[in-house]
Amino acid sequence: MLASIPAALIPSDVPIPLTSTGIARTGITNGWFGDYLRDPGGALLTLLDRLRDGAIAWGPIVAPVLALGITGFLIGRRWWARRCHARLVADARQITVLAPPTVDPAGGQALWANLVGLLRPAWRRWLTGQPHVACEYVFTEAGVAIRFWVPGVIPPGLVERAIEAAWPGAHTRVGTADPPLPPPNDRQRRLVVGGELRLARSEALPIRTDFTADPIRALIGAPVGLGRDEYACVQILARPVTGRRVARARRSARRVHAGGSTRVVGRLLDLITPGMTTSPVRRHTTKSGALHTDPQTSLEYAAQNRAIVTKQRGSQYETVIRYAVATLLPTDTTEAEIRAARDVARGRAHALAASFASYTEHNHYTRHRLRHPDRALADRRLGKGDLLSVAELAAMAHLPTDEAIPGVQRAGARAIAPPPGIATPGPQAKPIGVTDTGHERPVALRVPDARHHLHVIGATGSGKSTLLGNMILADAEAGRGIVLIDPKGDLVTDVLSRLPRSAGDRVVLFDADSKTRPPCLNPLDGGETDLTVDNLVSVFRRVYSAFWGPRTDDVMRAACLTLRAQEGVATLADLPKLLADPAFRSRVTAGITDPVLRGFWSWYAELTDSARSQVISPLMNKLRAFLLRPFVRDAITGGPSTVDMSSVLDGGICLVRIPKGSLGEETTRLVGSLVVARTWQATTGRARTPQRQRRDASLVIDECHNFLNLPYPIEDMLAEARGFRVAMTLAHQHLGQLPRELREGMSTNARSKIFFNASPEDARELSRHTAPRLSDHDLAHLGVFHAAVRLVLNGEEAQPFTMRTQPLPSAIPGRARDIRGIARRALHRRASALTPPASGSDTRAPQQPAGATRQPQAITREHQHQPRVRPHSTDPRRRQP
Repeated sequence: MLASIPAALIPSDVPIPLTSTGIARTGITNGWFGDYLRDPGGALLTLLDRLRDGAIAWGPIVAPVLALGITGFLIGRRWWARRCHARLVADARQITVLAPPTVDPAGGQALWANLVGLLRPAWRRWLTGQPHVACEYVFTEAGVAIRFWVPGVIPPGLVERAIEAAWPGAHTRVGTADPPLPPPNDRQRRLVVGGELRLARSEALPIRTDFTADPIRALIGAPVGLGRDEYACVQILARPVTGRRVARARRSARRVHAGGSTRVVGRLLDLITPGMTTSPVRRHTTKSGALHTDPQTSLEYAAQNRAIVTKQRGSQYETVIRYAVATLLPTDTTEAEIRAARDVARGRAHALAASFASYTEHNHYTRHRLRHPDRALADRRLGKGDLLSVAELAAMAHLPTDEAIPGVQRAGARAIAPPPGIATPGPQAKPIGVTDTGHERPVALRVPDARHHLHVIGATGSGKSTLLGNMILADAEAGRGIVLIDPKGDLVTDVLSRLPRSAGDRVVLFDADSKTRPPCLNPLDGGETDLTVDNLVSVFRRVYSAFWGPRTDDVMRAACLTLRAQEGVATLADLPKLLADPAFRSRVTAGITDPVLRGFWSWYAELTDSARSQVISPLMNKLRAFLLRPFVRDAITGGPSTVDMSSVLDGGICLVRIPKGSLGEETTRLVGSLVVARTWQATTGRARTPQRQRRDASLVIDECHNFLNLPYPIEDMLAEARGFRVAMTLAHQHLGQLPRELREGMSTNARSKIFFNASPEDARELSRHTAPRLSDHDLAHLGVFHAAVRLVLNGEEAQPFTMRTQPLPSAIPGRARDIRGIARRALHRRASALTPPASGSDTRAPQQPAGATRQPQAITREHQHQPRVRPHSTDPRRRQP
């Protein structure tokens, strides 16, 4: 009954049974809580007494164990954190990014949205942590470099490909991770000033992300004027987060929305003073008693809420921003100089921190002291940081979009990845370089595609010789035939010092600077008479085109046909004697049966001495200048050929080193052109070999415009060479060196193209082969060892791409000397097989010992005073009178 009576109507002296209130039925009266309800003060005193007694009884045991456990846990946690960070630092790499000519402003968001994929599974994050990356702006006297530090646990190529996908055309250079601030040497001391930037308000509030101009313009301009030993760095560490870290940020956002404090101290004060609010919405009561809200404050509050929701909507990164300025000072610097340097460094550091004021909006950054900033930046350790959205992080860590920002390291040309299907080096592919985008991989030109010929253009020092050297070494290792004509000399020297020793027997070396006697390649020896004479006369006519007329052409052609018609082996050394020595001419022309040749020599004999001198003097002065050089006499007019170019194309290695400084420009052109002519004769001679039995060979001609002097259109030569499986590589420096016919023929029929840095005029012409992927601006701004490539792939022209040439393998000490010695012995064996000594004959060794002095020789050959023999004689150098 009492339970239904209000407590206010019951007298205070009437006892109320506990069961009537229902308290006894719940059992609350039993225990500490029941005592607290009956007597709160006594219950608290009883609890404190029990705690005191427990502390006295168990404190000496529990306290040390608890302290030891907590200490061990903290030490173990710290040790495990250091171990996890050591794994991140081990094998870490540094990616230097060169901005393309035009930077996509949306590239920053694309990059950091892509790198959210670095997020590990929850169990792995709990066990070993989440790897982070660092975007670093490193300032030196030379300018600013933009780098990304990537831990070793992140697979190679992942971040690189993300960077290049975000900014098409950007170049990435991967290297070992170095400290952003260089360490001092033994005679220097380093002065470092730096700090850390953290968000001033709750991390739920965003910073500014919408800019009309590039916000990092102020950051890059802050350390302008750095001296020789002054350095600066801004480091942005970031790792993607999820789970509890994001949930904590959302709780912080709710507290901001409700007007509560986001700091620990503020939340404690909120608990002590319940009912208080720090809501930014201001309300007041009007005279009529209505509640009024300030419209301006309400709009700000709504805008803040929208900004919070926008920030929480996407992926999140935990970030920390550090900065430092370092100055290297001599060890004997005075205290006054140190103070002055510290003041300057502090001013630069404050300028770097102040540049982040442009991101102020709902939130802003404040400076915090950083102990040992140089060590902190070198360790790149990320503990607890501020939460930023992808858009906020991209606003601070991106490539400069303003082309007018000075000092930024930029890529001269866009970097373009190779199309699918481009081969890698192997037995049937020649290496040409490595990709300059993403994870480096070698690229190569397939041997069947190389038969469509290769056009290489590049100035001296751009990487052209390195490219040719790698291709030649690959051909030599695969056993393919090689003919190399080098008018500078360095390429042959580089190849000789890197050839495998097993290739020495295959080498035929023409070296204008060597003191040993070279092989002989007689242009009047072997082959079809008409073809041989046409090639020879065409070479002289094109080399001396400014001083060559139809009469000179007629005289030389008739003389060469006459020498070919005689028995035995003729050389160009017989040509002056045929024209100037009546006795020798009568012996040679006595057996001529061709009526046209007989008519020529009859006309020639009727000329007076003065008229004959006028006819032959243009040819004679050129022949004398050509034949007076000992190397030319030995290599071109030394007797029968000791080099079989057909065998060279079937697996030999013919290296022709004819520097212009040693022979002169015209003689170099003549010798190289004669070698090309003989190689072309051997190439066309493959028509007698079944197609399946033709082996692949390469003809590599540097400064090709000097040596393509055959009487055939270049397009016909290239088309026929492809059918004979001879791949021609034609290299030169610029388009102005090529006559119009040669330029058009190479543009059309040398289908694979490799372009190094070109002049603006050449770039406009060459861009027709690479547009639209590579423009004339890209071709004109290629860096050293950087090339634009368009290859033939399976008979079709593939899309152009860019690459870097690989350095040649290290030279092998003594290898060039060994190869030369092996080549000399092989030449001696071949010469002995071609010209076995006859009894009583005055035979001549095919070469002189190394270091021997070459004796001056007359223009005429030795056989002038030797009896002639029939063609069936064992010595083909000796002729019958």
